[in-house]
Amino acid sequence: MKNQRSFLLLLLIAFTLCSFGQNLPSLITDRNINSTFSILAYDENAQEWGIAVATNNIYVGNSTIYIEPEVGAFSVIAETEPKYGIGGIEKLKEGKTVEQAILEIRDKDNQANYRQISGIDANGNVFAFTGSSLKYWNGHTSEILGENYVAIGNQLDKNVLSKMSETFETSTGTLAQRLLKSLIAGQEAGGQISGKQSAAIVVKGAENEWYNQIDLRVDNSKKPIKELETLMDYHYGRIRLNQALYANREGNEKRATQKLKEAESMLDGWTGMYAKIARANIALGKEGPAINWIKKGLAENPKWSVYLPAFYFLRESPEMQSIIKPGNFTVTDWESAMGMLSNLGRELEVIELGNRLISRKIESSYINFLLGRSYFYEKERDKAIGHLERALEIDGTNIEAEILLERLRKK
Repeated sequence: MKNQRSFLLLLLIAFTLCSFGQNLPSLITDRNINSTFSILAYDENAQEWGIAVATNNIYVGNSTIYIEPEVGAFSVIAETEPKYGIGGIEKLKEGKTVEQAILEIRDKDNQANYRQISGIDANGNVFAFTGSSLKYWNGHTSEILGENYVAIGNQLDKNVLSKMSETFETSTGTLAQRLLKSLIAGQEAGGQISGKQSAAIVVKGAENEWYNQIDLRVDNSKKPIKELETLMDYHYGRIRLNQALYANREGNEKRATQKLKEAESMLDGWTGMYAKIARANIALGKEGPAINWIKKGLAENPKWSVYLPAFYFLRESPEMQSIIKPGNFTVTDWESAMGMLSNLGRELEVIELGNRLISRKIESSYINFLLGRSYFYEKERDKAIGHLERALEIDGTNIEAEILLERLRKK
């Protein structure tokens, strides 16, 4: 009878496995096993270390990515244990190899059979470890070590890692772009057999400023990799837009036009950037496209109307007459209108508008600062000083006015 009950229990477990597609270890140990794939890499030219990862659980970027520029990086998946990342970085600092770092931690981990770890050091040397229990999980579990990169994963369709590896090796672009292409290739090859829920890319460089570091995460989505792709476009699209504005200021209209075209394609959907895109178009003499971006912003988000006063100078355009209503402007709105004109280098228009507003008793510290700055740009020192002094009279904490006034007085 006892043997019969044991047999029936095994049948029940087997039936449950078939019904729910879970693996034996997760059922009998009550573990929250997650199918995951990642690629970790080093770009010796850019001096960058990066990791891209996707999983069937939420917020994968929270516990699987560990990077310290000029030291190395670790991707920690399967039954996640942060000590492999945190401790691994410390061991690399102590002079250990990446293999030693992983294995020394593994040897003190009594549940190492549930781990999957990849690591890379400051010079691109790689190592990976896959716990022995993972072979019993559904799907394909493996690792591929290449030059300056490692791809690992579990519960995958069988071609996922090979496609990731092939794509990374043959792709071009920044390290972040190549990692994303690899992740996309893995998903297109079948990805995780249990589905997908979150994805992340982190890239850190020894020479990168904070705004060039990448930490993009989609924590809960039915299409996490697609959304990660959108975030990557936004990251590089903002850079392209800044490049367009800079090229225009330097007089390189051809480069400015090209960079703006790239930025517009990449930033479509980020409504908060539409005002800056419109400004770039105006700077290049493209009023029509600027108006289209303004209308697009309003169509996508009614609260985008907060940007409208900045485009006061378009009020006479037939398409803008019913949209831009100066009669309803607040003092803050007029400040936005003057600020945009100044950003576009239209200082004489700033002066004309500012003086007209003051004559109508519409005045603020910032309006006087903008007037003073425009007079400064137009080399009318006395008028500049007068308005900057008035700006500080209204608001003694106007630091911009204070700095510019001090600069003028020293001349």
